[in-house]
Amino acid sequence: MHPERPVMSQPPERPHRNFYGRRRGKHLRDSQEAYLQEDLDALSPGPVGWEANPERHPLDLHALFGGREVWLEVGFGGGEHMVHQAGLNPQAGIIGCEPYINGVAMLLGKIRRAGVDNLRVHPGDARDMFDVLPEASISKAFLLYPDPWPKKRHHRRRFVTPEHLEPLARVLKPGAEFRVATDIPDYVRQTLEEVPRAGFDWLAEGPRDWREPWGDWISTRYEQKALREGRVPHYLTFRRQG
Repeated sequence: MHPERPVMSQPPERPHRNFYGRRRGKHLRDSQEAYLQEDLDALSPGPVGWEANPERHPLDLHALFGGREVWLEVGFGGGEHMVHQAGLNPQAGIIGCEPYINGVAMLLGKIRRAGVDNLRVHPGDARDMFDVLPEASISKAFLLYPDPWPKKRHHRRRFVTPEHLEPLARVLKPGAEFRVATDIPDYVRQTLEEVPRAGFDWLAEGPRDWREPWGDWISTRYEQKALREGRVPHYLTFRRQG
């Protein structure tokens, strides 16, 4: 008798996750299609297929950014803030996550024009990134004008829930800064309830600390829309405990 051949196990794939929101708009300009074809792969934080097999592709941030500190922007929209911060902070490498491909294309155009080289782009869910980031590896994180999911039954879809905040806290260094900007009062309420529960301290000492933007802030297209429509931005700063 011949011994049975052992069954070769495969690395576990990323678990299925529900995604809510748009992946793509109605139209991309020819130039934007070119950015996606020519630039996106080179700016990926990991090799092809990393998001499907995270245990096979843990990120080596030292190799990715040459030893620079690493920041993370969740949902970068059109990318203006991310490119602005990259230009101001060449000592940092910044990873941005955005599932809306039109926003990704806008960012790639801005990267070309700005000539910054310290950015990496994931055109997908930030939870994919949490799967491959080392524990306590991120020095600063941004959540700027996230989708408000205004209906009460949809509040569980917001980023400021344990499903997102717990892995975010895991990858942030002790003492890391987490910035949240939103113009939705109920999102402010949920943020101030949920983020401290996940292991953060709110750093505000007075009203100016949430009414005035950060010193290195650049107003985004989403903020400009909020101001035109009469909504008031809030700027919330937290520090990872530990």
